[in-house]
Amino acid sequence: MKIRGLIISAFVLLALSGYLYWSEHHKPADESTKISADSPPPILKLDQAAITSVQLKKKDEEPIQLTKAASGEWQIIVPKPLRADQNTVSSMLSTVSSLNSERVVEDKASNLKAYGLEQPALQVEIGEKGGKSQKLVIGDDTPASSGVYAMLAGDSRVFTMSSYNKTSLDKNLNDLRDKRLLTVNSDKISRVELIRKNQDIEFGRNKDEWQILRPKPLRADSTQVGDLVRQLTDAKMDLSGSETKNAISEFAHATPVATAKVTDESGMQQVEVRRNKDTYYAKSSAVDAPYKVEAELGKALDKNLDDFRNKKLFDFGFSDPNKIELHNGGKAYFLARGTAGSDDWWSNGKKMDAGSVESLISKLRDFSASKFPETGFSTPAIDVTVTSDDGKRTEKVLIAKSGDHYLARRANEPTLYQLDSSSIDALLKAADEIKPFSAGNAPKSP
Repeated sequence: MKIRGLIISAFVLLALSGYLYWSEHHKPADESTKISADSPPPILKLDQAAITSVQLKKKDEEPIQLTKAASGEWQIIVPKPLRADQNTVSSMLSTVSSLNSERVVEDKASNLKAYGLEQPALQVEIGEKGGKSQKLVIGDDTPASSGVYAMLAGDSRVFTMSSYNKTSLDKNLNDLRDKRLLTVNSDKISRVELIRKNQDIEFGRNKDEWQILRPKPLRADSTQVGDLVRQLTDAKMDLSGSETKNAISEFAHATPVATAKVTDESGMQQVEVRRNKDTYYAKSSAVDAPYKVEAELGKALDKNLDDFRNKKLFDFGFSDPNKIELHNGGKAYFLARGTAGSDDWWSNGKKMDAGSVESLISKLRDFSASKFPETGFSTPAIDVTVTSDDGKRTEKVLIAKSGDHYLARRANEPTLYQLDSSSIDALLKAADEIKPFSAGNAPKSP
């Protein structure tokens, strides 16, 4: 019995060992293998950085040839030399360099006409470094119209791919060309000139700050000048067929608005804008002909000098002042912020109510001119000095009564600023309402 039991045990052990050996050598495909086998194959997998040329050939149309310059920028060379829209070309290359299929229709297609591939709607030929090239052929829409048929030259397989991939590649000349009127680098612009019939204006840039240089040195409203620069650098030509034809004759008979000269590190470019009723046309040194443009460009160039001037009396903006000194006849106010980073305000050794001081600061921050008169300033009755930027900036404003309003002048500057009486009344009222700190006035903790 013992021998029989041992024989049975040995047989079971042998069977288990055989099963384990078989299972180790016949493992089912793992999940990733299944997914790979079921996934549709890619049509193209390219290194986008290695692509050096692209040719688009539509049925019955002249091809469009793009090439990558040594600088890395793309240019159109056929049907004629033109600057290319770098973003549009980059998007197109992103699509074609990683182009996936939806499925394989045939491994060895014998009737390409059935898929519209014998005389394809679009052919995209991609040149790469080292002289390699690939040609993508795109045919008809699939019956459900959710995709299109495609294949690679030299590959007998016919694929379907999504329609949006075709849309990304199916570009015409106007889609691909750079439509900007000026090709300057907006971040590197150092000078802008507006040449107009009534008055020329010139702006100079120092980092992010703009100044008016002509007709005379004046403080500029950097927001207004920045908007002008943005309109100039964002301006695009209307390339619709009828507008392009009409623009040449319309420009010749339109009324001049202004010529803008824009200078960056690469040099100077200029654009001339003209107007016919509510329609604007522009001719630029960077493009080949006049074009219709958006009205916003014309309106930006049609502003007068005062529109670009800085109307604020103080430049401390939203930074926190360190000291404030205000004199109004026999009244004097001296305010100083506490230690660096502190919100405490002090006056003559007494801690002051921060809220009442902030009310005064708000009035000073909003102090703005309504006009820029040339004369009329008399003996100042009020003066305000604000120190900010940790003591690096000191601004002093002198204010004099002039009829039913006030005139102000920044110390050491000739410009006069007209102020409404209401703004002066609000300023003096805020100064009178500054009070000492009281625990009862302190803001409650939430």
